[in-house]
Amino acid sequence: MKIEQNKVVAVGYVLTVDGNTVDQSREGEPLEYIHGTHMMIPGFEAGLEGLEEGAKTEFDVAPAEGYGEYIDKHKFEIPKSSFVVDGVLREELLVPGTVVPMFNSEGHIIQGTVAEVGDETVTMDFNHPLAGKTLHFAVEVVSVRDATEKELHEGLHGEFLPPPPHDGDDECGCGCGHHHHGHEHGEHCHHHDGEEHECCHGEHKHDGECCHHGDHEEGHCCHKDKDAE
Repeated sequence: MKIEQNKVVAVGYVLTVDGNTVDQSREGEPLEYIHGTHMMIPGFEAGLEGLEEGAKTEFDVAPAEGYGEYIDKHKFEIPKSSFVVDGVLREELLVPGTVVPMFNSEGHIIQGTVAEVGDETVTMDFNHPLAGKTLHFAVEVVSVRDATEKELHEGLHGEFLPPPPHDGDDECGCGCGHHHHGHEHGEHCHHHDGEEHECCHGEHKHDGECCHHGDHEEGHCCHKDKDAE
């Protein structure tokens, strides 16, 4: 069976950038996705199209077919008070390189990387960490099968279902179940024109989400660690 539209594909993979391994599947735990449903970056699907179970391949993905080009205007300052929770500044978040998920005014998840911390403001970079990078994949196709009607409607793990409403009191959750190139924690999102956002930093891992954001101007931190409850 060949990889094509609406096939459930399981792959083992290694992703390298500039010669360095930045992501890979675990032994015995291949990445699964439904081909052609925008769960993955376009270049990843294109590199696997038409392959069969057992095939091995390597290919490069240019930024335009991966995480996009780096855009300077997606880097901006927000008040340090945005990271205050219950009157306490969450200083553990204010470390350059820390990735902080945030809700925008429409309730969408956006990922920001702390770039610089000043006395009163924090410079956040909302480009994906791999924006502007050429991605090199080494992939082995583990299995290919037809997706069920339920999977086509709901996704493999419910990722096609609408996220629950966020009312500010529930646990902060990313609601991002999609996998892009194989990051265990990523979703291929394209959210624009967010005017406000609140930090939603929970126990999730945040190193693989593909979001291209607009001009976000202010935010409020909503940090709730499950491990602390």
